[in-house]
Amino acid sequence: MKSLLKTRRTGFAAVAAAALFPLSLALAVPAQAQPPHDFTLAQVMSAPFPSGLTAASASGRVAWVFDARGTRNVWVGEPAAGGYRSRALTSFTGDDGFDMGELSWDAQGRTVVFTRGGSLEGGGPVNIMSLPSGAPTQTLWAAPVDGGQPREIGPGHSAAVSPRGDVVAYLLGGQIWTAPLAGGAPSQLIHDRGEAESLKWSPDGSRLAFVSNRSGHSLIGVYDVNAHTLAWMAPSFDTDQAPEWSPDSRRLAFVRVPTGAQGFFFERRQGQPWSIWTVDAATGQGRQVWVANPGRGSVFHPLVGERVLMWASGDRIVFPWERTGWAHLYSVSATGGAPQELTPGAFEVFNTALSADRSRIVYSANAEETDRRHLWEVSVSGGAARALTGGASVEDFPALAGDDKLVAFHSTGRDPLRPVVVAAGRQTDLAPGVIPADFPTARLVEPEAVVFTAADGLQVHGQLFLPPPDRHRAHGPAILFFHGGPIRQMLLGWHPMDAYSFMYAMNQYLANEGYVVLSVNYRGGIGYGLDWREPLNFAAGGSSELNDILGAALYLRGRGDVDPTRIGIWGGSYGGLMTALGLSRASGLLAAGVDYAGVHDWRAMLPSLAQPGAPAGAAQLAFDSSAMATIDKWTSPVLVAHADDDRAVPFSQSLELISALRKRNVEVEQLMIPNEIHDLLREQSWLTLFGASDDFFARHLMSSGARPAAKP
Repeated sequence: MKSLLKTRRTGFAAVAAAALFPLSLALAVPAQAQPPHDFTLAQVMSAPFPSGLTAASASGRVAWVFDARGTRNVWVGEPAAGGYRSRALTSFTGDDGFDMGELSWDAQGRTVVFTRGGSLEGGGPVNIMSLPSGAPTQTLWAAPVDGGQPREIGPGHSAAVSPRGDVVAYLLGGQIWTAPLAGGAPSQLIHDRGEAESLKWSPDGSRLAFVSNRSGHSLIGVYDVNAHTLAWMAPSFDTDQAPEWSPDSRRLAFVRVPTGAQGFFFERRQGQPWSIWTVDAATGQGRQVWVANPGRGSVFHPLVGERVLMWASGDRIVFPWERTGWAHLYSVSATGGAPQELTPGAFEVFNTALSADRSRIVYSANAEETDRRHLWEVSVSGGAARALTGGASVEDFPALAGDDKLVAFHSTGRDPLRPVVVAAGRQTDLAPGVIPADFPTARLVEPEAVVFTAADGLQVHGQLFLPPPDRHRAHGPAILFFHGGPIRQMLLGWHPMDAYSFMYAMNQYLANEGYVVLSVNYRGGIGYGLDWREPLNFAAGGSSELNDILGAALYLRGRGDVDPTRIGIWGGSYGGLMTALGLSRASGLLAAGVDYAGVHDWRAMLPSLAQPGAPAGAAQLAFDSSAMATIDKWTSPVLVAHADDDRAVPFSQSLELISALRKRNVEVEQLMIPNEIHDLLREQSWLTLFGASDDFFARHLMSSGARPAAKP
């Protein structure tokens, strides 16, 4: 199977033949002779993708997951003479669709606990390999660093190892279980009517905090290990989340979001203010120590990273807030008082790490360039921040080891994402030599930052991939790319999220074939402030994002190196929505498109809009904001792709679209991947999707007989 991935691909027929599962194709189309290119899709996607970087509180060790062509393994880096020594801690093999992540260290830095199998998207087991025996169980594993084989703990996920080092708590079926870390029978710790998440041990290991999600509200619970009792922390009708322990294990802080807050996909620039509470862990009695001001920042929005609150030195709590319209860090005394802004400026903070002594924070931000991320550090007591990295690169997901060493993920426009040690302004590879020898670093292009005007006058950022000089035509084809989310941001380099790293690879591949590729950071995404992320009349509320599609298409049409009749569009998830929206409203500008797992009918996606109590006219507005509302204007050919075990976008969204297009005799091809999920787990699934897309665009945009777009 692996040998097939190394061969040169000559169209979708070759890709489909290599798959381990059957694919459903709407049309029996001949494979198109592919445009010339310097490397294969398999080669440009061959660099191991790192994720889940986590540091031990002792020993100076760090761990992460490498996904090498669909085979995922835990790696560990540890201090050694002259730097770090890294190695694989597990030895799983095969592109088997087993996800891996949720890494957690024990207190001594000797054991890594991780989740393997199933879907980290949630939704239960997955059977991506179509095993006759059914879907494999999602399991927890413990991997000792100093010797011994990885050991399966049992079914479960989301582990938290006790600081005492004896027990690991985890989730199974929405309930909290525990198992001896050294081995032994698991048992259910708490029988709760809610669904548990966010397990957090107190620093002394005497208590376990968690969130209990219930109908319309959530509570913070604390289990006392010695007394075997459960207490609820200042319970209310609201949504409590993100528990954080004080260093002395006596108090707990958490975020409280008022009940009835506006849901996702609706404008949330302001609302009922959220707050931070602290409680006595023994009694559950608490008080509000801070509340957001009305207006900007009144609606809670976390950073990209999982950690929301940090209990820092000086008895101060560090938290994210958008008071200025930008996602920044603030600190406030745990006893109350005025907040202090730690990261002022017109930029956003994405991920954070707190030093072992709790005195400083390392964070990633786009302070220098909006489409890059670098690392900075600042004292929790305030003062000027200090840049730790910079230049034409991307650094994100910082982690501070117990010995205060800083590690992070690093990439450039050409060099793929990899774990590095950051010191003295330099980034040193943690795992040198893992990039395959035939990875086409030197043959990739450096994307350029561009800004263009949307149809309604807003300024939109994007990254432009120009073909290499020998394939850069005076009047060639072009392709628009739209990311998913929509709360995402594409960058001027390899992305620190797996799906977007793979899509970045695809854009590099298309550019190498001779397409001008424009990756669009449309409204609704992050990186450009609160108002950009929460646009007016967006999504089901008016589809204002269409203006960004139109502006991007007109930008390409105005370039001398683009044939205005050969502009395509592609994207996945919300990017699939953008593809369908563009083709249904502007087939005159867009000659062809590839829509992976898009939302096409907001009214079906959000059935609550038609229920009693919903705003008058909301359901109709949602439909009018959908691609299905203007399906009669859709004339351009499209490849519709979807995995039929998608837990994020219902498969029925693509069924509805394909049926409607067929009735109108629109040229539609389909790619259905049985048993896969939304964020495709197998490398072969990605290669299948990208191979089919490449072939589709070659037939509709690249060849001399390609169908031109109609006149707008």
